[in-house]
Amino acid sequence: MRLYNRRMKVSAQEEYGLRCLLQMTRLDAQESLSIAEISRAEELSVPNVAKLMRILRLGGLVCSVRGQAGGYVLARPAESITMDQVLRVLGGPLFGSRFCELHTGIGKTCAHCGDCSIRPVWLKMQELVGEVLKRTSLKDLLQDEAQMREWVANTVDNGREGHRDALASTTSR
Repeated sequence: MRLYNRRMKVSAQEEYGLRCLLQMTRLDAQESLSIAEISRAEELSVPNVAKLMRILRLGGLVCSVRGQAGGYVLARPAESITMDQVLRVLGGPLFGSRFCELHTGIGKTCAHCGDCSIRPVWLKMQELVGEVLKRTSLKDLLQDEAQMREWVANTVDNGREGHRDALASTTSR
């Protein structure tokens, strides 16, 4: 996930990689999908799917299956693979530890590296986005859009209310 033009954007690699994983999430445990099958299902080029599958395999999210019925399968059950894990393998965190090094301006270091009022905002944003991504598994994403909207409202929003309640109780002491 990256920030461009003041809007958060998911990269094509992150979006397409997640879509490829969802194709495998829909399979029975004994089935696998070939690169060509994923390519057709997602209307992506074979070389692009091959690249994505290599990244996902190296990231430990999928395994390759050899043989005539070979292809790719999830490395773990869908309920144990979170969107956070997927996006970290495909693109890294929104605000990584080296984020400030990427935006130095014309100098070697950022003019605000010692005292930055923006950094806490990026860190909080990473925490909030990460909260949602860590609570959402590939299995959760098998729901249709209306079901997922309700799931997000119930699961994520309720979790945040609990977090707010805990925070309020510690500050009211």
